[in-house]
Amino acid sequence: MGLFSWRGLVLAVVVVAATVERTEEQLVENFYGSSCPNLEQIVTQSVQTKFAQTFVTIPATLRLFFHDCFVEGCDASVLIASPNGDAEKDAKDNLSLAGDGFDTVVKAKQAVENVCPGVVSCADILALATRDVVNLAGGPQYSVELGRRDGLISQASRVAGNLPEPFFDLNQLTTMFAAHNLTLIDMIALSGAHTLGFSHCDRFANRLYSFSPSSPVDPSLDPGYAQQLMDACPQNVDPSVAINMDPITPQTFDNVYYQNLVAGKGLFTADQILFTESESQPTVRSFATNGAEFNAAFITAMTKLGRVGVKTGNDGEIRRDCTAFNS
Repeated sequence: MGLFSWRGLVLAVVVVAATVERTEEQLVENFYGSSCPNLEQIVTQSVQTKFAQTFVTIPATLRLFFHDCFVEGCDASVLIASPNGDAEKDAKDNLSLAGDGFDTVVKAKQAVENVCPGVVSCADILALATRDVVNLAGGPQYSVELGRRDGLISQASRVAGNLPEPFFDLNQLTTMFAAHNLTLIDMIALSGAHTLGFSHCDRFANRLYSFSPSSPVDPSLDPGYAQQLMDACPQNVDPSVAINMDPITPQTFDNVYYQNLVAGKGLFTADQILFTESESQPTVRSFATNGAEFNAAFITAMTKLGRVGVKTGNDGEIRRDCTAFNS
C-alpha cells in the first residue's frame, strides 16, 4: 500500500461514502414543489419547442450534461461564457459541443425566470432538459432529483484530463468513471448515449488509416463498416464532416448501440473496447438483447451522474443568466 495504511484507506472510504449519502439526501425530486410548482412542465414545453426546430437539440443537450458533470460537478459551469475565451466551454475538449445544447438550456431558463424568477438553478434546468431530450428520442422516462446550485468556477484549464477520450482503453474509462462513484455497469450504460448524435472524422481517423504498423485499419472494426467510414472520411477530408455515432438508428434512443458493438460497428476505440474486453463484454451482450435492462441501467447511471460534485444548501448561487455569474 506504499504510503497509505489499510486503516487510512478504510477511513477514506467511509468519508467518501458519507459525502455521497449527504449529497443524495440534499437532492430531492420535488425540491421546487412550493417555490416553482410548474417547473417541469415549463422546461418540457421549452425543450419540445427547441426540438421542433432541430433534432440536434437532443444529442447536444445530453452531451452537454455529461461534460458539465465530469468537470467541477453538475453545476452548469460549462454554460458560462467568457469574453477572454478562458471559460470551461472554451477548452479544447468542449469546443465540439453543439450550440443547440446551450441554447436549449438558456431558453428553458428564460421561460422559468418568467414564472419563478431567481428560484431555479441552471444546473437543475440542464438536468431536467436532459431527461426530456432522452424521452423525446424514444428513451425511458425517469424522475430527476433537484436542488443543485450553480457553480462559481468555470475555467478552461480545469477541463483537460477530466473527460474520456475516444481512444481510451477499458482501464482508463473505468478509472475515470470510478472517480465519480460510477461503476463499470454505469459506464457501459452511459456509453449507450452514443446511440444518438454524431462525431467528426478526425476523432476516429486513426482507426482507419494508422492504427498500427501491421494493420492500418483497426481489426476490431467490421470490414464493411470500416469501408463505409473511409468512403465518408477519406484522408485529408474536412474535419467538420459529421458521422452518425449509430449507423443504424441514429435518431432513436435504443439499445442498437450495443448491437453495433457486437457487430464490430463501434465508432470509437472507447466504444468497441467495451465488447472486445472480457470484463465488459457480458454486459454489452446483455444490453444488446434486452432493451429494458439497458433502460433501467441507464436511469440508474444518469441518477448517479446527476449527483456528481453537486453544490447544495449555501454553496454556489442561483444564476439569473445561465451564461454569466451573478457578480
